[in-house]
Amino acid sequence: MAVPVTILCGALGAGKTTLLSQLLEQDDREIAVVVNDVGEVNVDADLVETRTDLETGEEVVALENGCICCSLGGDLSRAVVNLWKRHDFDALVVEASGVGEPEPIAHQFVRGPAGGPYDLDAIVTVVNARQFSDTFLADGTSEPPTQSEPDEAGTRPLSDLLLEQIEFCDLLVVNKCDLVSETELGAVVDALEALQPRAAIHTTSYGDLAVDTVLDTGLFDFSVAREAAGWKRAIDGDDGHSFYEHDHDDSDNDPDDDDDHDHGLHHQDDHDHDHDGHDHARDHVHPLERYGIVVDTYHRVRPFHPERLVEFLEHPPDGLIRMKGLTWVAGREEQAITMSLAATETSLEVTGRWIASFSAQQQETYRASQPDLPWDDTWGDRETRLAVIGHDLELDPLFDRLDECLVTDAELEAGPERWSTFENPTPTAMNRTVVVSSAERECW
Repeated sequence: MAVPVTILCGALGAGKTTLLSQLLEQDDREIAVVVNDVGEVNVDADLVETRTDLETGEEVVALENGCICCSLGGDLSRAVVNLWKRHDFDALVVEASGVGEPEPIAHQFVRGPAGGPYDLDAIVTVVNARQFSDTFLADGTSEPPTQSEPDEAGTRPLSDLLLEQIEFCDLLVVNKCDLVSETELGAVVDALEALQPRAAIHTTSYGDLAVDTVLDTGLFDFSVAREAAGWKRAIDGDDGHSFYEHDHDDSDNDPDDDDDHDHGLHHQDDHDHDHDGHDHARDHVHPLERYGIVVDTYHRVRPFHPERLVEFLEHPPDGLIRMKGLTWVAGREEQAITMSLAATETSLEVTGRWIASFSAQQQETYRASQPDLPWDDTWGDRETRLAVIGHDLELDPLFDRLDECLVTDAELEAGPERWSTFENPTPTAMNRTVVVSSAERECW
């Protein structure tokens, strides 16, 4: 019988080890633990090792000086397979580092060598309520806490990594709730629901939870997990959750163009949502708004001017928690760029090519395989489609600011030849990333 695996994620200081220690003390089963730190001294492994019930303690495998989901990925698979061969135990917990992404770890237990002896039970992300509130929900007047460990690659915003941990998980443990007010906690929980509507949420202080709320939950479903993030559901027009039942009107993709380019979204209502500065009607308030959490989608088929876009990203509005999706930038007519804004830091990464940038024959092949793909006669499939999640954020002024970053009518008419002369810091090569940080406020 396969051994159930729980992956424990969360930022440094969130309380992962405290939670794990509590679970080990409560559970009378034999639980093996793999701990990963990126520092020179693996303190967490020492803490956990004293609490394991396995005979020698060597089953606490500490993978130091790297992240188990990247440079030491092979070591993780080898470590857990060897562990299974040498010892009998009832469950495995993998405590990831504060800078670890959960999806690559999950891959090793679903499609890697570890997928044979193990069965991935759940991905659990621990969130420091105080830290999350200060980082993502503050009004900009207070400085968010700093992260003690830098991102090893030097390019990925750590706030973005935290949201990745939240968006790819099955269970969210909101820890250190004693450090926030009831209102602050309500806003944190609502924001987490917007970011990951599929996940169960438990609130606690000092990691005090019953074992059965974290272990042996049976919550993991890889096919669902990848599509479950709130930004992804907002873009895809998911209708399974009531707080997305509001106006995502994409019919006005250009501020001055009335053509409909729905691009496959299934909207649930037809409220007028004109982004031309005229009627900004919104007659639906979804449940999340009781704590000021809003979710919407920004969609245009006109490119951003790169300089104006970067200027916006350097001065985003307070309350913008998350903005993520595909972005079309003038001067990058081949590159489909994924924008990922987390609070006040944004990564821009080339993640593919627009179909319209391929040869006519290749375009025909792709379009034949995707008959529902909307296609503009001039620009093909190029578009910007961004999910927006905010706190006490007025969406219409935000969308107006984004519209001001688009190329003007004259610039649009000038075309790509003119666009190539723009100063353009956005990336050009596949998997290359550019990070834009806010000039107003440092975000960890």
